[in-house]
Amino acid sequence: MAVPPELIRLRTRRLQYGRHFISGPITLRWINPRRLTAVDRFADALRVLVGLGGVMLYTWVKGDAQELIPLMLGVIASALAETDDSWRRRAQALVLTLICFSVAALAVEALLGWPWLFLVALPLGTFTLVMLGAASGRYATIANATLLLSVYTMIGVQQNPAPNAPFWHEPLLLIIGAAWYGMLALAWNALFVHRPVRQSLARLYDALDDYLRCKSWLFEPVRDLDVAARRTDLARANARVVSALNDTRLALIDRLDGRRSRSAMEANLRLYLAAQDIHERASSAHYPYKALTAAFFHSDLMFRCQRLLQAIGRACRERGQALRFEEPLPDDRHVIAAAEDFAAAITHQRGLPHEPGRDLLYAVDDLADNLHGLAERVRPTDGDTDQSTSELLQNPQPRSPLEGWRRIRVQLTPASARFRHGLRLALAMWAGYIVLQLLHPAQGYWILLTTMLVCQPDYGTTRSRFHQRVGGTVAGLVVGWALLRLFPSPQVQLTLIVISGVVFFAARFRRYFLAAAGISVLVLLSFNQVGNGFDLILPRLVDTLIGGALAAAVMLLVLPDWRERELHHLLAEALSAHATYLRAVFAQYRTGRHDDLAYRIARRDAHNADAAVSTHVSTALRDPRGARTDSRDALAVLACAQTLIGHLSTLGAHREMIQDSSDSTRLANAVDHLADALENVRQGLIRADAAPLDGVAAAQIYDDLADLTSRREGTVRLVAGQLQLLLDELPELRRLSLGLVA
Repeated sequence: MAVPPELIRLRTRRLQYGRHFISGPITLRWINPRRLTAVDRFADALRVLVGLGGVMLYTWVKGDAQELIPLMLGVIASALAETDDSWRRRAQALVLTLICFSVAALAVEALLGWPWLFLVALPLGTFTLVMLGAASGRYATIANATLLLSVYTMIGVQQNPAPNAPFWHEPLLLIIGAAWYGMLALAWNALFVHRPVRQSLARLYDALDDYLRCKSWLFEPVRDLDVAARRTDLARANARVVSALNDTRLALIDRLDGRRSRSAMEANLRLYLAAQDIHERASSAHYPYKALTAAFFHSDLMFRCQRLLQAIGRACRERGQALRFEEPLPDDRHVIAAAEDFAAAITHQRGLPHEPGRDLLYAVDDLADNLHGLAERVRPTDGDTDQSTSELLQNPQPRSPLEGWRRIRVQLTPASARFRHGLRLALAMWAGYIVLQLLHPAQGYWILLTTMLVCQPDYGTTRSRFHQRVGGTVAGLVVGWALLRLFPSPQVQLTLIVISGVVFFAARFRRYFLAAAGISVLVLLSFNQVGNGFDLILPRLVDTLIGGALAAAVMLLVLPDWRERELHHLLAEALSAHATYLRAVFAQYRTGRHDDLAYRIARRDAHNADAAVSTHVSTALRDPRGARTDSRDALAVLACAQTLIGHLSTLGAHREMIQDSSDSTRLANAVDHLADALENVRQGLIRADAAPLDGVAAAQIYDDLADLTSRREGTVRLVAGQLQLLLDELPELRRLSLGLVA
């Protein structure tokens, strides 16, 4: 019997697929296995399924349930230590991981019988591992997994004692489990070389769609528009784009050195470089949005601009889906139609006599030129990067142990968020060990596990993690109790252990409540194989509450973020990066557009610094003092930082060589003045005093720029206008800087 079409195609407003929301119909193709493998977390879940399944099969065939827990914990720790590298670099990372795991497990096993010595070693080891993460993201991942494995070793020794076994027996099983999963992941990575890069690119283009959609709402010509809220949303979306750009760059770097399928990887590199250009153009701010909205309030010009931005964003989303599912890039008909409508609206507006806003049509023309460049970058025929683009990438990994140590040494200060987090976590683990010794030494190591997982670098994330961890643990214990009652068969429980482990890894990034529930079910069922799982329910719940409370307490009492603000430090770093970016941009107006490595480093550093400011402001507003009177100043800092990076991005988006040497010299003087002014404000923030102000020189520079804006056309007028807008921000920037250091 034929299936009715209405049952095959069901309409829905939003379909959550992977980590993203996709509008449109649900069809039977969504259950295609090839499309299922393209889900972001599917590969992780599948590897964990095979890894845990192999452990379960091994222990079941051998008939030794005592080995189940350490082998399983080793698999979990190794999975959490995975780094997104090429298979060669991952092999090196696996060796380093196993060495760290071996040292940590043996140290715990040797010191666990000496409580006073262990009380000293635990906080020192915790702080050391956290600070080692300052060397690079790869080392941070391995260090966090090593700390987790240390706690797993404590749990395994106490919950699964083997009196007649040698002291190295438990660590050896943990390392075997970790090595088993590591080899499995290594083989997967060698087989699917391009899949992680494509997934990273897909997430990057999805983030660009979110950013362009947020940006488009600033062009909405309505009264009483909440610009501050829109800017906050835009800052968060921008931070996600910057993070996705950095993740994709890391995924590309090692694989570009590979020997096979280099042409395919170079195609991925071109897509990444195109995304960089899209981000720079999308970040640009040609003219204050309020002024454009007021000038063209009774025209559809701004609506057409908004529609074009959204169409470009939708094209980015479709490109991301094509990359995720390895399909041909979609056509750009909707982008072309939106661009034609916007061009027609400009032509119509220009033909109206004596209409308001005619003096701002030059800004609209610059905006249209930028949007045309954006539309070109999302066209499916954009297979080749501009010939002026260098395809070199900067490797962020330390080149030597000495450079890694220098990175760590820079972070050894209370002004560093990593230092404060390491100190808080070390003290929380120290206090947790004292509490477990006082309450129940036999089963109290769940306190340390909860403390380590709940204690995060900032208060808002810690609070959220505490609620999710406690709620997920309660839900998991209830579900685990029910499963123990319903399925007493060990074979069924082993199957449920594997399923709960897969749930944990599939949900740990986006649905931590579900992940906490899954790992709680796994723990109950696993320990039921070597004892009575019901006896673990109450201690597990109590220890979770105690561990979470300790994490919250140290966050509130030890170098709390709202007393140790680093906003002025972050703003100072941003201003320094902005000054460098400004000089790098203008250098290309003298020599011609060329996306070389030095320019892209300056651009990325500026955007990274801007994202750090916005992330800090967003995080600071969630702490216990987030509603303080200075929260308005923090939002003002965010708005000012966004304005600066917006005008700098505008200069970067329109890079063309200035032919007239006299105009170039006059603009160069303004650029030098602006860059020096930004550096002076930075020095004032660092020294906690007022930045020097040369009002006479600023006035002369401003008048010179005004003259160029009124008498020149094209590139010179655009550059002079953007430099004027940057000069307008300096008084507000100085005022905010004085407020931060007062």
